[in-house]
Amino acid sequence: MAEHDFDLFVIGAGSGGVRAARIAAGYGARVAVAEEFRVGGTCVIRGCVPKKLMVYASRFHDEFEEAAGFGWTVPATMFDWGALVAAKEREITRLSAIYRNNLHKAGVEMIDGRAEVLGPNEVRILIDGRAISARTILIATGGAPVLEPDVPGRELAITSNGVFDLPAMPRRLLVVGAGYIAVEFASIFTRLGSKVALASRGENVLRGFDEDMRCGVRDALQAAGVETHFSHLPTAIEKTGEELKVSLTSGLSLDVDQVLLATGRRPSTAGLGLEAVGVALDGVGAVVVDEFSRSSVPSIYAVGDVTNRMALTPIAIREGHAFADSVFGDRPTPVRHEHVATAVFTTPELGVVGLTEAQAREACDCVDVYMASFRPMKATLSGSAQKTTMKIVVNGKTDVVLGVHILGEGAAEIIQAVAIAVRLGAKKADFDATVAVHPTAAEELVTMRTRTARYERATPGPEAPDAMPSEA
Repeated sequence: MAEHDFDLFVIGAGSGGVRAARIAAGYGARVAVAEEFRVGGTCVIRGCVPKKLMVYASRFHDEFEEAAGFGWTVPATMFDWGALVAAKEREITRLSAIYRNNLHKAGVEMIDGRAEVLGPNEVRILIDGRAISARTILIATGGAPVLEPDVPGRELAITSNGVFDLPAMPRRLLVVGAGYIAVEFASIFTRLGSKVALASRGENVLRGFDEDMRCGVRDALQAAGVETHFSHLPTAIEKTGEELKVSLTSGLSLDVDQVLLATGRRPSTAGLGLEAVGVALDGVGAVVVDEFSRSSVPSIYAVGDVTNRMALTPIAIREGHAFADSVFGDRPTPVRHEHVATAVFTTPELGVVGLTEAQAREACDCVDVYMASFRPMKATLSGSAQKTTMKIVVNGKTDVVLGVHILGEGAAEIIQAVAIAVRLGAKKADFDATVAVHPTAAEELVTMRTRTARYERATPGPEAPDAMPSEA
């Protein structure tokens, strides 16, 4: 008779949990997964996938306007929010079913309901009270948006969880925040036709990104019509008839139809019973884990956003796979959070990998910067004022490329390939020796030969490594 009901019990059927369950089952483990909402997690249901679909929808606004420069006559256009929401829902429902079916084909038992941890090797299903034992427990519950700042009337606002299913598109939208989610939705809704304002605590968008790229995204938002209120946050939200009246710290008040709070996310560990069984959590509630995703309780592991290491879907997938390889495949596999490319899907979009200029200058005695800003070929006929900006940050002593930053059309697609070169330790000379693909915007990465800036420390410090974790 088996010592436990399962070899692995996973709480959370998002990207990390599903990958871990499938790989562990492939090694012969008896696996169960509990999910209280929908299979697929944040990315599939209320994150990356529906957001990217809305990004595509919003960009048709520009395409219609620019078509005339290429000889097209486009009749008056009309956008149907309800049609987009319905199409989005069909797609995420299809993807969720695929996730569920893949678990079934792998032999994983799916439990629809919330689970909590009772002990190092025991969980309880709340819907029916069942207690289930498992040799290993994996926490993969992800993160959730926070309703901040804590001001009167904040319950009248929505978060990114609710923005995808609004019954009607807001004519006037206030976005609070300046990170990924805030700038992406500001960019989306202003192109779909909303009048968008953005308010944030900081003096610019996208804290932690390269300063030139931050300014480029900010300028693009403003050029698209987004009204920005930096260094100002709401002090109160009040419902007046069908409108919301928002007071800002500047003394200004805004009348809007909807307020989107996009000021951050926190790990979803509340109510799981983790602290009661000795699992250490950090100051924001994240599960503290080692390089193999093991918590302070040896039989309990955690992967993905719930660990607050790097909140990106591909990282959760990589961590889930590495966990299964380590625990069930007898292949100890730590996950390195270095040279991780990421993208911000504003319009234009931002793709980055590696160090910002500021990080490189802090780490290295000599830093070379190569940067170009140009009008892409498409804009010469379309009349678009958008520019593409590319920046390469190089260790001036070793010639190793430390970071690449691209703001422009197709930046996300380009940075994925560039990340391979950066991870392999490519030098600027390797970029220079690569033959360009012409005519493309990407060719600028291999034709930037003239250094735009060099920064040297007056007093050199110890030699810093070329590879450092990405901030993005």
